[in-house]
Amino acid sequence: MAHDDNTVHGTVEAGFEGVREEFAAVLDELREAPEAQLVVHHHGRRVADLWAGPGTTADTLTGLFSLAKGAAHLVVALLVQDGLIDLDREVASYWPEFGAEGKDRLTVRELLAHRAGLIGVDGGFTEADLADDRLIAARLAGQRPFWEPGTAYGYHAFVIGALTGEVVRRVTGRSIQEIYEERVRVPYGLDFHLGLPEALEPRYAEVLPMLPTPEEAERLAADAAAPDSITGIAFNLNAASPTDPVAFANSRAVRVLGPASSGAIGTARGAAGMYAAAISEVDGRAPLLKPETIAEFARVRYRGTDLVAGNEDVFGLGFEELSGRYRALGPNAFGHSGAAGSLALADPDSGIAYAYTRRRFGLPSGYGAGPENHRLITAAVRAV
Repeated sequence: MAHDDNTVHGTVEAGFEGVREEFAAVLDELREAPEAQLVVHHHGRRVADLWAGPGTTADTLTGLFSLAKGAAHLVVALLVQDGLIDLDREVASYWPEFGAEGKDRLTVRELLAHRAGLIGVDGGFTEADLADDRLIAARLAGQRPFWEPGTAYGYHAFVIGALTGEVVRRVTGRSIQEIYEERVRVPYGLDFHLGLPEALEPRYAEVLPMLPTPEEAERLAADAAAPDSITGIAFNLNAASPTDPVAFANSRAVRVLGPASSGAIGTARGAAGMYAAAISEVDGRAPLLKPETIAEFARVRYRGTDLVAGNEDVFGLGFEELSGRYRALGPNAFGHSGAAGSLALADPDSGIAYAYTRRRFGLPSGYGAGPENHRLITAAVRAV
């Protein structure tokens, strides 16, 4: 069903007209205007810059949730590349308090691969906790894991950036957010933030809730995780006030502190620009990551069922492995999805950096990349 308010704005370079056409087709098929942005870079040059929705422009900032994990783990990759963090050292050798409750042998590599079993805390987190990585890390240090560390995989939705961030803090004396700002965001002028300055608040547009039909709402309620299940704990449904993702993203505290698991605020231009800088020469600067670092972080070492999500969602180190899901991408593609349907990534083989953002949660799942990303990525790679 076409929408008058889904008019596509923006530009594409010659040869990338198919990306605009696919973006328009995708939007026409969505029941509700998603308020979306789509940006593609090729070898560091922006070749598609598109947006749609009555409340969205190219410069509209919104909550991008777990796209934060990509920024956080770009910082970790840089520190590993610099020789400051050893992937095969125990986390507790950097952060002694972490070794409590049988977590002493877990390595940084296993932590980055979501194998710590430390998905949440007994009794859940408060909203103030979840906005602040230092509070999350302090509570997790003494927490017993929910499975034997290193033996299984489960998505550490709200906490992975706080865990890896505490390793970064112990090594450098600085937060992931501070290093990201200094080494990545400021040098490239990126509109992609882990901590939104107050001056940019007027550009923030709230994340919008899902609008299911009555039948869909009934199905979602039936499928909802029990608060004390592995899934419920990972998504903080076991808290006295269970976390609502829309309210979480729209919280000023989350925007100010920019938690490294789930608190990114930005535009598609900013997210795509970050991944372009990671793999391509941009403005005369060499790529941030060397090919061997990309291979290390993109390579899948562990496969199996995600104990949190219940499906196979394969991870490299900190980043999602994407070529298995998006067949158009090469084996070294890496990136991260975000709630409401967003996705940002780099594909060194094609030279593409890609970001698709949407403000409105969509079905079938609000917690990961929207299914429309398949078509949009395929169109981008086909244009190349």
